[in-house]
Amino acid sequence: MKDQGSSGVSPAPGEGEKKAINSELWHACAGPLVSLPPVGSLVVYFPQGHSEQVAASMHKELDNIPGYPSLPSKLICKLLSLTLHADSETDEVYAQMTLQPVNKYDRDAMLASELGLKQNKQPAEFFCKTLTASDTSTHGGFSVPRRAAEKIFPPLDFTMQPPAQELIAKDLHDISWKFRHIYRGQPKRHLLTTGWSVFVSTKRLLAGDSVLFIRDEKSQLLLGIRRATRPQPALSSSVLSSDSMHIGILAAAAHAAANSSPFTIFYNPRYYSSYLISHYPNALSATLWDYELIVVILIGQVHQNLSFL
Repeated sequence: MKDQGSSGVSPAPGEGEKKAINSELWHACAGPLVSLPPVGSLVVYFPQGHSEQVAASMHKELDNIPGYPSLPSKLICKLLSLTLHADSETDEVYAQMTLQPVNKYDRDAMLASELGLKQNKQPAEFFCKTLTASDTSTHGGFSVPRRAAEKIFPPLDFTMQPPAQELIAKDLHDISWKFRHIYRGQPKRHLLTTGWSVFVSTKRLLAGDSVLFIRDEKSQLLLGIRRATRPQPALSSSVLSSDSMHIGILAAAAHAAANSSPFTIFYNPRYYSSYLISHYPNALSATLWDYELIVVILIGQVHQNLSFL
């Protein structure tokens, strides 16, 4: 994206340079119920859940996806690598994982070695707001809840009339967005004005979508989006929507199960209709090894609303 000067957009430094996605921002965009297992841990992979996710992402019936009779209902694997991604057009977040099937003789030793692994966590300080029609108006601004503004944004100087400041926040692609934060109106409220309409139009945001701001562990201001679920006539450009890639992933899993070889999967947290992967100790403590039962337990609270700070 080109630098647009006063428009409020600044590109990431080093064109063509790919920077790792901020984990706290990724998890905030993924949602409060998403918890990825740490690299090096044991996980349970559910091919059936993956098949259902594939069908949902491609808007196909499950019968249209090839079956693999030799593929077990669940695979116990070591998580070799985990990378976080965001679609360049939609900001949809997803994760790429490389798994290595393990045999029962190696599991106990690997479980013992997991004690020092660092868990992935949700950010401690953030707020999320569902956009109204006023928030997405090209001539309007973004109304920020008072408590959220006071908690996340730098403090305003109330000796100024009106109190105002410039905010700079980075998105998932490390692009900086500049906004004017002002406290005005009757009754007075916190607003983002200059720069906000550019952000809305560039991201193609609509009423019902959500915007979130977080302050990460380095006190850097970050922002992300969660799009409302809407019928999509065409598939997303995301790697998760590639028909051939999805079928290839399932074929790779079947091959990995037969040969104990590594394979790669993609996880999209938006598809809560099925469960793809679970941290092995969690599955053990639940003493549930039927896929359907684990699904009920783990996604039963998906529809809870996320509240403000």
